[in-house]
Parts: sequence; structure tokens; C-alpha cells
Amino acid sequence: MSDTSPFSVCVYCASRPGTRPEYLESARVVGRWIGASGGQLVYGGGRTGLMGEVAEATRLAGGRVVGIIPKALVDKELANTLCDELHVVDTMHERKAMMAARAHAFLALPGGIGTFEELFEMWTWRQLGYHDKPIGLLNVAGYYDGLLAFTRQSVDAGLMNDWQMGLIETGDVAETLLATLQSQAPADRRAPLLTENL
Repeated sequence: MSDTSPFSVCVYCASRPGTRPEYLESARVVGRWIGASGGQLVYGGGRTGLMGEVAEATRLAGGRVVGIIPKALVDKELANTLCDELHVVDTMHERKAMMAARAHAFLALPGGIGTFEELFEMWTWRQLGYHDKPIGLLNVAGYYDGLLAFTRQSVDAGLMNDWQMGLIETGDVAETLLATLQSQAPADRRAPLLTENL
């Protein structure tokens, strides 16, 4: 890497804990890896659910935590005042743009429609050339099996292609997937997301 700034991972995940203990544990594993690697977590800024777990695990492992939350969600998602940086913004658009700009890579853990939307937006932006930052999908306990099968169905239907599928890395071992994303991060970690082209 030509820049020595900490590896910064934008994590998308649920503000709920989910029904399986593997979901919470995956968030903790991701946070511990980020912290132990001297990295930085960029996330949605809340203390609830998987979001809160990944942030706390990162903090306890010695990593930096950057939270970005819209005013409308400060109370609903319990804004995390323990973040090294907590940015309260006006809109979801501002939140997502800042999260994207502060990250060197993106990782989706189990989540709901917000996580899906964020994952697909970064995936779409990458195929359009607005950024070249790696994207990972952590398939915890088979949570994303159905989504991956659906996207493969889209390829078979001729509405997507294998190149687009190759723009995301998938795996079920957090440490391995994170190391892969780190190895694929842009050589210049200061490179911004090209949001001015949107």
C-alpha cells in the first residue's frame, strides 16, 4: 500500500440481533479482526443489534470506530457516543455517501432491507466505475444462500453476467474474507469514492 492510513472497512448489517447466535458472533469476529489489525470501522453509528456488536468489538480490540447516523435515527438506533467519531447528518443520502467515502472496502453481514440496499448500491456503483473498492458478502450460517441463488438465476436469465458477479467476494469465514478485501483495497488508501460523478 502506498498510504499507511489504517485499513478502513465499511460494514453494513442489521440494527437487530436476529434469531441465530451466529449472527451476533459474526459481528463480534469482524469487529475483533478490525481492531486487532489496527483498522477502522465505518458503520451506521447505532448501538443496537449487529451494528452495536461490531462497533463494540472493534472498540474493545483497539480499533477506531467511525459512526455516521441521520438525525431521524439518533434515538431509534441509539447513537453510539463511544465512537471515536460520531457524525450526525441530515439525510440517509449524506450518511451513505460519507460511509462510502471513508472506506477502503465494504462488507455486508446479515441484515434487512437497509443492508440489501447499501450492498446493491455499492455493487452497482462499482460496475459503473464510480469506485474500485472491494465488496464482501459474509454468508453467515447460509443467510445469503437464497440471495446468491437469485443472482445466479439472473445470470442464467441473461440479465446479469459473470463479470458482475465477480465484483463481490463471498465467504463464510470472516477473517479470510476480510483479509481478501484488505489485499484488494486500492493501492492509494486516500482515494475517495467518485461520488462527484453521480
